Amino acid sequence: MDKRMIKPVLVRDGVLKTVLRMAVPMLAGTFALNAYNLTDTWFVSRLGTNALAAMSFTFPVVMLLGFVMRGLGTGVMTVVAHALGRSKQKTAARITTHAVFLSTSISIVLTVIGMLTVDPLFVRLGATGEVLTLTRQYMMIWYFGLAIWILEIMFNDIIIGTGNTKAVSSLMVGGTVLNFILDPVMIFGLLGFPRMGIQGAALATVISQTLVLGAAFYFVHKKYGLILFVSHSRMRIISSWRRILRIGIPATLSSVLTPLSAAVVIKIVSGFGHEAVAAIGVASRIETFAFMVPMTVGMSLVPFIAQNYGAGRFDRIESVRKGTMLFALCFGFVAAGIFIFISRPLGRLFSSDPGVIDILVQYIYITCFGYGFLEVHRYAGFCMIGVHRPASSALLNTIRVVVMMIPLAYLGSRLFGLRGVFWGRLVTDVFSAAIGVIWSGRIIGIVAKGSRPGAKSA
Repeated sequence: MDKRMIKPVLVRDGVLKTVLRMAVPMLAGTFALNAYNLTDTWFVSRLGTNALAAMSFTFPVVMLLGFVMRGLGTGVMTVVAHALGRSKQKTAARITTHAVFLSTSISIVLTVIGMLTVDPLFVRLGATGEVLTLTRQYMMIWYFGLAIWILEIMFNDIIIGTGNTKAVSSLMVGGTVLNFILDPVMIFGLLGFPRMGIQGAALATVISQTLVLGAAFYFVHKKYGLILFVSHSRMRIISSWRRILRIGIPATLSSVLTPLSAAVVIKIVSGFGHEAVAAIGVASRIETFAFMVPMTVGMSLVPFIAQNYGAGRFDRIESVRKGTMLFALCFGFVAAGIFIFISRPLGRLFSSDPGVIDILVQYIYITCFGYGFLEVHRYAGFCMIGVHRPASSALLNTIRVVVMMIPLAYLGSRLFGLRGVFWGRLVTDVFSAAIGVIWSGRIIGIVAKGSRPGAKSA
């Protein structure tokens, strides 16, 4: 018997114990992930305004491609975790191997397109002169490492799918530490290295990701035996790709709606002046701290539900759905209470403009009561993805963004001014959470009924 046989660890122990065992280690990884970009930005800012502007121009492109990669990773993780829950080690290994082929193919296409469109794309985004030159220098190296980033994300998601979040958290922290060490060495030419400027920041990123990828590959191949170095038939590869993309494409489209909706809301807010835009920008960054803990729980939901779906343990799926949603609401209200007291002091850390601070405080006072509801909405989507209903998850997010958030923000701005935009966000969070609770419960019930002996397979 293969010593690397993976046990479906997410279907055995108590639900609370299992979720905590997965979520707690991810706290360090989540903090590290947020620190990664801040590290690059801080070191590049030492090069001057043009270099910092160039980095700012890269953010939308990097963010968009990041959503594509993470959507693909979600598809792979869900299908692999489902196979592991059914104790189908060979199936999980075959899908993982085929996922490597898929991600490599996608990365090659994206790299070629990216390199060919660097100048026209960033010119349209507004980069000119030296800023455009610096942007090109950064992105040409970054694109060269795109395949490495895609594989790193995918392997990390697969490891999460096995239930080993400690390993992934360690990899994330290790990558951030490596990047922090390499950034000044490459950017400023320390320890005998040539001064590379903004190109050094890109190269440091690629090198740190390469080293992390090597460690992740060790876990996936050596520890878990999920890479098969054998011949693969075309039909099986295509079958695996279909299963991955069936979940990955809706997950990608759903996640892309979030930054698009944020852009539309900022456009609405811009009608109230630069102070309002600045306040919303700062508030959005402050808000991320309220979602750090719930985010780690959310990252555990998809693999937990996928493994238990494979094992037919719908009692555990329903238990984790209700338990995590209740946790999200309770944590959200606690976070709201804290933010009400610290919003003004936090605002002063980011701005000395009284107008900006007043708007920021007003925004947080209204929207903070929706933090828990927003997480409930997200958890509902994760539950749907876990039982292989990604289209429903994407539709749920579309309803939140297209049907409620954008129209309510616009209507609120017309009727009640800037405060109306904030109230529109709160109403959206509450009602989208209610829809998510009801819809996710019904979907899990339908899938469970269809999975009973004698019923058609879900």
